[in-house]
Amino acid sequence: MENSNTNILNATLLHPSIKHATIFARYDELKPGEHFILHNDHDPKPLYYQLVQQKGEVFTWEYLEQGPEWYKIKITKK
Repeated sequence: MENSNTNILNATLLHPSIKHATIFARYDELKPGEHFILHNDHDPKPLYYQLVQQKGEVFTWEYLEQGPEWYKIKITKK
């Protein structure tokens, strides 16, 4: 079972040059059925398309909070 403190990734704390690589690495660490919550200060929809392009449709993308200040997305590996 995942620890609720470790399955949160606050992208606002990441330097832009490593942001997407860090998110992809976190996704790759997941086992099927596991998830993490991505916190961001803008809609990361371009990241969604990048994940689909590189990984295929092997994940779910669920908005838990959708602005205007914060976006929280639950990303689950199928």
